[in-house]
Amino acid sequence: MNTVTSITPHLHAATGAARSIGDILVATGRLSAEDAARILLRQQKDNLQFGDAALALKLLTKADIDFALSKQFDYAYLSEQDASLSPALVAAYKPFSIVGENLRAVRSQLMLRWFNGAPMHKALAVVSPGRGDGRSFVSANLAIVFAQQGQRTLLIDGDLRASSSQGQHALFKLGKGAGLSGILADRANLEAALPVPGLPYLSVLPSGAMPPNPQELLGRPSFDQLLLCAGEKFDVIILDTPCGNEYADAEIIASRAGAALMVARKNKSLVPQATQMARRLQDCGVALVGSVLNDD
Repeated sequence: MNTVTSITPHLHAATGAARSIGDILVATGRLSAEDAARILLRQQKDNLQFGDAALALKLLTKADIDFALSKQFDYAYLSEQDASLSPALVAAYKPFSIVGENLRAVRSQLMLRWFNGAPMHKALAVVSPGRGDGRSFVSANLAIVFAQQGQRTLLIDGDLRASSSQGQHALFKLGKGAGLSGILADRANLEAALPVPGLPYLSVLPSGAMPPNPQELLGRPSFDQLLLCAGEKFDVIILDTPCGNEYADAEIIASRAGAALMVARKNKSLVPQATQMARRLQDCGVALVGSVLNDD
């Protein structure tokens, strides 16, 4: 951790890692200049890091220290007091939790196995055989951890069968408007993707109005064109899908993306169904790059 460089902290003109933890916390109103001076004295007396001295004096919490570090290293996440998104977006609200660490581990594996810089390796479908397996949860949180790494990330809600109270609409509290269905029907374009406040590298393309013919829309050439256009503007494209047991939509989306990540829920998902879906995807030429066990 950095240290405050003067007894009376002041604001540096520089930003990012050049700013000390004390500067950041004073500037954001989380710490007074007087308390920063007390921390500095304790730090010098006991040869501690600034954060450890602050915690010992009970003038800051670990959340305050994590906040300052995130500002130092340009790591975006949201305060738990920010109610703009669903608290289920753990990567946004509790990035330093065990779940957040597990999501970053999945991200690392995906970068090794698929997102390797190849032009055709930018899109990934998140699939599962049954309802309630956690596809939307995994899709959204994976998109967030990629964005937190500085990757320009687009999350596409490919579930054209979900209502506005489900999936990405509920997680990101999206309003009504154009989305994927509108683009596939040639009534909108990629500008329908919405930036997520507080997460500067993340955009979400809603599913749009619920159409009567989702499979036909997903099978149109305009879907390929959308992914090509998105690939020019984004580094990572994550596609949420409906359950694979009931609809062929997930297979269509995965075949467009070229790769899929299988999600299963502990004590709920059936192994034979997951195996059957994996076989169908591979028969369609989809690269099954891994699986995630959702045990929340």
